[in-house]
Amino acid sequence: MKHTDPVDSRKGGLPLLMFVLLSAAVAFQLNASMLSPVLKTMALELNTTEAKVGLTQTAFFTAGAMCGLFLPRFSDIAGRKKVLSFMLAVMALGGVLAALAPNIWILLFARALQGIAGPTIPMTLIMLRSQVKDEVRLGTLLGLIAAVNGGIAGIDVIVGGWMAEHWGFRSVFWLIAVIGALACAVVVMWAPESKPSNNVRMDWAGAAILVISVLAITLAANEAGKAGNANWFSVLFMLFIGVVVFAAFWRYENSHSQPLVAPKYLKRRETWALLLTTVLTMAGVFAAVNGVAISLAQNPDAGFAMSPDIASLVMLTPYALVGWFVGPFAGRLAPKIGYGTLLRMGNISSALLLLVLAFVGVHSKFVLIAVVILLGITYAGVGNIVLNNLGVVNSPADNEGFLPGMNSAAFNLGAGISFAVLPVFMVAGSPEGSDSTAGYTTAFIVGAVILGVSVATSLFIPKVKSAGAQRVQ
Repeated sequence: MKHTDPVDSRKGGLPLLMFVLLSAAVAFQLNASMLSPVLKTMALELNTTEAKVGLTQTAFFTAGAMCGLFLPRFSDIAGRKKVLSFMLAVMALGGVLAALAPNIWILLFARALQGIAGPTIPMTLIMLRSQVKDEVRLGTLLGLIAAVNGGIAGIDVIVGGWMAEHWGFRSVFWLIAVIGALACAVVVMWAPESKPSNNVRMDWAGAAILVISVLAITLAANEAGKAGNANWFSVLFMLFIGVVVFAAFWRYENSHSQPLVAPKYLKRRETWALLLTTVLTMAGVFAAVNGVAISLAQNPDAGFAMSPDIASLVMLTPYALVGWFVGPFAGRLAPKIGYGTLLRMGNISSALLLLVLAFVGVHSKFVLIAVVILLGITYAGVGNIVLNNLGVVNSPADNEGFLPGMNSAAFNLGAGISFAVLPVFMVAGSPEGSDSTAGYTTAFIVGAVILGVSVATSLFIPKVKSAGAQRVQ
């Protein structure tokens, strides 16, 4: 029987809903990606170091990952429209504060404040799922929104760099603040409201315990990413804290009548297998593209001596563009051939492409550029989309917010691990000043191996029976 989507009866229908959700998704993504080429300008204008400016990005993404653990679930209880509007309003306010920041510490606080909007993408996906029941249509539209997570077709990076060069970094924050405020207004005026857990109390204690656990593990990954400069005692200590606190979280949730996440859901393969696969996928591919490949392109000794602007223009911009183009098609195809099947096709292809980079791309600029663009199809357009969509369609009916939120945190954790692992091999084998490509080759191979492991873990993710249907426990 064909499903009738609730949204179809609303004034404006599905096009209006997509406009609302895409407005929110784009407004958030600008905060995530538009500032990448602006960091050097920020350091110069605030008279500080690029390392300290880099901490503002860490604060933004870390705060986003932590809020993703509980805000989607809170939105089930308080109302998704209400919580999304609040998130976008705070994000816009943080943009204004960042634009006015007199020093790096105010900017750091402003970016952490903006991180409250971290779960915007999973929130929009949940809202879409509540309104669209047709499985193929849902997959297509989920793919369109999730594709925003890879960047605004590369245009955001170009515009951000151009604005910073001509008007300074503050102009970029003013722009994203205005767009955030407009997106908030759009959500307030036209987004549908839904409260699937209206009569449930929010488990704030459980949320706090889980945040401490995941934060400790995330900080460990960030510290490990410093490689030779890392404090490995701190890494091990934070990992220990993370594991111990998670054990306390598990015990607490077992005794709670209305837990944030019932342990029975954490035990499901739909949960742990998906989260593990997301972390491994990101760990294998994220730094390979955004770190190792870009470093190789810019390396004057072992690589191709490209300028940062040119490297981003010819590699990262088309990478994001093709990901955006392919995303909706991947979302539409996944329910037809199987989410797991398409995910494995994407990750196996990504692993093979990394091997091509390892043995051919390190010697050929053309191959390096072409393979990174192809990774825009296999990862940004397929792997990323399917993983995001699985977080939505595999969420239990009585707790729809928890899995997309935790999956969002898994993306961030995987990205941190990726930059903690792959650059270590890159620097060890191809130190600064060396003309050896051994480090780049090793890093790409390690990334391919990690992706291979992600393919194995994806086999544990049960087949999705149907969108909105009850999944096998």
